Parts: sequence; structure tokens; C-alpha cells
Amino acid sequence: MTPLLELRCLHYVYPSAGSAQRPPALADISLAIRPGTRLVLLGANGAGKSTLLWHCNGTLRPTSGDILLGGKPVRHSRAELTELRRRVALVAQEPDDQLFAGTVRQDVSFGPMNLGLPESEVRVRVDEALAALDLVALADLPPHQLSHGQRKRAALAGALAMRPELLALDEPTAGLDPRGIEALHRQLDTLHARGMAIVLTTHDIDFAHRWAAEVVVMDAGRIAARGPAAEIFAEAALLHRVGLRQPYALAACDTSVGRR
Repeated sequence: MTPLLELRCLHYVYPSAGSAQRPPALADISLAIRPGTRLVLLGANGAGKSTLLWHCNGTLRPTSGDILLGGKPVRHSRAELTELRRRVALVAQEPDDQLFAGTVRQDVSFGPMNLGLPESEVRVRVDEALAALDLVALADLPPHQLSHGQRKRAALAGALAMRPELLALDEPTAGLDPRGIEALHRQLDTLHARGMAIVLTTHDIDFAHRWAAEVVVMDAGRIAARGPAAEIFAEAALLHRVGLRQPYALAACDTSVGRR
């Protein structure tokens, strides 16, 4: 099966203000994302998780390497980027980086309108996205009047209105209380059940353990490990080496076994 999105030998170095060359943020990254993917990117701060995610919809352009959409190279022309962002929607960690319109409804409608869709189609998509994220009652409010969790839902609604095939989420649990995290879990389950591929970054190991089917562990801009979530989370030494811990559920089991 042709991957939905494929990164081949991706290398990226952030621009430097001076003459000194910065170390690569991504180094020789190859990753295939297939339909139905349920993938979590894990790693310490600075491991390259967000940088990788921002390449998935063309927010960043690789220093070298290739991005393929449906098996075809993306050359970053305007038409190709429009198609990439139609099929791959990115939700930033901070909702205020995405919300800019006068009302939530206007914000959610921005992406579909830019696709040149008929007004009736835009309205249907916006209404569906607002309903899916329980935002109908807040639709005519300015985003700055919403709580942090509500703003994160509004940013996600804007992505859903594009009806993407792949949803890329940067730290979606950041700033959410336990109830908000559980609501997010249910929403992602629903989207995945509808056929959407989902890739997300998170520092919430316990959320990742409950939700992920696959895990990619990143370290210093490289992929340190990739595999089924159960196998990766069982590797305590690997996780410790890259500055992570095991999920509490697994650590508690290991402790109880050691006491016997």
C-alpha cells in the first residue's frame, strides 16, 4: 500500500543569525505514514518532534530530502502546498498561533474558504466541525473569550473543517485538565474510527500509552526507535536513555513483580 505521506532522508537545519552553523534539527529522517495510522512521536525537549511534524504539511521545507504525498514528491509550489495542506492538517501546540479571526465560526471557516469551496459546502463543513468539538454554543464568540481548552478545541475544529486524511497534532494535551484530556482521547478515537490517520507529539507518556498504536522515539533529531506501542513502552532502558520514563501503569507492574 502506498503511504499517505512519506518522509525520505529528511534533513533540516534552522537558519542561523550569525556565521556559526546550527546543529541539524532533523538528521536522516525516513518515515512512512499510512492510512489508519495512530502514531505518537516521543522525545525530550529539542529531540525534533515538532520540527518533524511541521514538515508534514509544508510549514517547514527540508534542507534536503523528500516529502511524498500519495507517492508523489512535493516540490513546494503553491498548488502542491495547497493540496498537501488540504490532505494533511496541522494543529499547533498553542491555539493562539492559529486563531486570528473575529469569531470562532469565522476562524473555522477560513481553511475551507481558501479551498475555493461553495459557500454552502463551507457552511456544512463548519457546522460539522463545531458540532464534533462541542463548540456550537461558542461559535459566535471571539476566540480570546474562550478558555485555553476551548481555544484548543477551536483550533482542532479548524483542522477538521478541511476534512483531512491525516491530522497532525503538536502537544494536544498541553494545558488540558484531566477531563479535557479524556475528552480529547474520545474525540481522537472517533476521528480515527472514521478513517482518519493521526500523528501527534506529546510529553504525556501515560496518554501516549493509552492511545497510541505505534510509537516513534526521537533523540537529537534522529529516530532512535520505532515500533508497536506495547513493545516500545516495555523498553525501560531505551526510554531512560532518551530522557523519558515508562508509563505509570507499566512501571507499577514492574514494581509489583519485583516485590514478589
